[in-house]
Amino acid sequence: MASQFSTNGASSTAAANSTFHSMNDIPKSWTFTSKLPPDSIFPTPAASHKTPRDQIAPRQVRDALFTWVRPQTFENPKLLAVSPIAMRDLGIQSSDEKTEDFVNTVAGNKLQGWDEDKLEGGYPWAQCYGGFQFGQWAGQLGDGRAISLFETTNPRGTRYELQLKGAGLTPYSRFADGKAVLRSSIREFVVSEALNALGIPTTRALSLTLLPGVKVRRETLEPGAIVARFAQSWLRIGNFDILRARGDRDLIRKLAMYVAEDVFGGWDTLPGRLDDPDKPEESALPKRNIPVNTIEGPAESAENRFTRLYREIVRRNALTVAKWQAYGFMNGVLNTDNTSLFGLSIDFGPFAFMDNFDPSYTPNHDDYMLRYSYRNQPSIIWWNLVRLGESLGELIGAGSQVDDATFVEDGVKEEEANGIIERAEKIIMQIGEEYKAVFLGEYKKLMTARLGLKNYKDGDFEELFSSILDTMEALELDFHLFFRRLSSVRISELETEKERQDRASVFFYSDGVTDIGGEAGGRKRVGEWLDKWRQRILEDWGDGETISEEQDGERMQAMKKVNPSFVPRGWILDEIIKRVEKDDERDVLDRVLHLALHPFEENWAGRTFDGKEYEGDKDEETRWTSDVPKIGRAMQCSCSS
Repeated sequence: MASQFSTNGASSTAAANSTFHSMNDIPKSWTFTSKLPPDSIFPTPAASHKTPRDQIAPRQVRDALFTWVRPQTFENPKLLAVSPIAMRDLGIQSSDEKTEDFVNTVAGNKLQGWDEDKLEGGYPWAQCYGGFQFGQWAGQLGDGRAISLFETTNPRGTRYELQLKGAGLTPYSRFADGKAVLRSSIREFVVSEALNALGIPTTRALSLTLLPGVKVRRETLEPGAIVARFAQSWLRIGNFDILRARGDRDLIRKLAMYVAEDVFGGWDTLPGRLDDPDKPEESALPKRNIPVNTIEGPAESAENRFTRLYREIVRRNALTVAKWQAYGFMNGVLNTDNTSLFGLSIDFGPFAFMDNFDPSYTPNHDDYMLRYSYRNQPSIIWWNLVRLGESLGELIGAGSQVDDATFVEDGVKEEEANGIIERAEKIIMQIGEEYKAVFLGEYKKLMTARLGLKNYKDGDFEELFSSILDTMEALELDFHLFFRRLSSVRISELETEKERQDRASVFFYSDGVTDIGGEAGGRKRVGEWLDKWRQRILEDWGDGETISEEQDGERMQAMKKVNPSFVPRGWILDEIIKRVEKDDERDVLDRVLHLALHPFEENWAGRTFDGKEYEGDKDEETRWTSDVPKIGRAMQCSCSS
């Protein structure tokens, strides 16, 4: 999937680049800190800046949504890699990464927008939030090793917040050191850009910087690093969790208004109810400015604007988790502090892409109860969203009186409490039905495309989707290789039972299958599914009986545009980490990033991308897109980073 700023040819690249600027000159703003209350210990940036860096240490922060805090400075930072797509999406001109100012900015050594002499201007900050971790309330968490520098609006009008991860202690670091290790930084850098290239909403990564001489203790001593990352918003459900836990209703309202007005672009952009939850694609889902509806029953009251805000957040997360499921991606730690209000994939610890299909798989080796397994992701995200509904409960349950001066100032009267609670619960449950509808609608759409079909048909879910996933699980087939290899299967190769069973072998690992019937039983099972799939392709692309070579070729090309040839699997990232850390290889980072940025290509080495010939390594590419080594399948890792 190309970047919105992708161009073809050197001349057009140069023309596009003329509208971009250096890191120093891109537009900068500090909207978040200008509209929300800061930590009272440091009420101004100047108060924070004049305080010795080591005195801004971990503590409980109340009545605030952030603390002014500057990144720690580091000597001789080494820029290891930069995403060219991220550069374009931020509006930064190519080659600016070679400048000292760029490197010092993404390493935290240069404060953009701050006047050191006058002690005024834009200043970095760290967010305050809490969270439910593995279902248990964990209290104040916050940006313990992330510090936001500024916001910037790109040439297309999209505003992003640039943030450094691993930039030193903040009041939210708790018992940790505020740093990040190279190992996890490589993982986040690559996966952020890989998810974006797959079309999955995600926070992004601009650069990866090594901190020479900095050692960070986790399980062992490891090299320190910083990822410069960006997102439309870094707000998460945990921002509301901490306010609800502290009973801070004024800040809940203020934050909700900020999210609606400054993150989502205004109250009139927020959606009304689905006309038909069973058919989200035919209902109000894509529409805006919809008249509010009425919640029926004893809690009858018109929906208000905060209900529509909650609905927007729910829908965004429903769409994202559907994409995770369709592409076999698992976050690994779906706590409420890792669930984005904007609906982004966020905070990558023990994440993974599926290898051999196993719905019980979790990449987190500390997740003994499989809470965040592949199978559980949709229900866990909803569990988190219910926590958000509870935080917004007073606002969404208040109905039409939500903006009355008495309610705003004094809150809920005792005699009104039960009615407001009942109304809020009813709204949350109703929006829960919409969550399921939006999730299923998006999942069906994506799986339909991945299987090469133009239209979803009743029966496809059981006959094609569930059937092949059950088969993958039983035979331990690779989730990604199956779809990519299916993209190259011609319908003319599947006319007889024997042909179908022979063709089935392309989906097996070279070390065989695990089905109780052995390889023969596996061939038969896959062959039977291929027969059902073939019939649907003939219906969708042909006349029901035949399909032309041209039509089938078009279908194959359409499949290859949605079924990646490359995904950054755990074993590949482990290899990259070892080669960078132990062998001091740097070019391998550029190569793996190139594949991650162009995941749907058949091959890469020797081809031209954006007007530049890419050298690559053909043998490496073949290895990374072929069978997963047995020892590298379904790897797990810890939350430490």
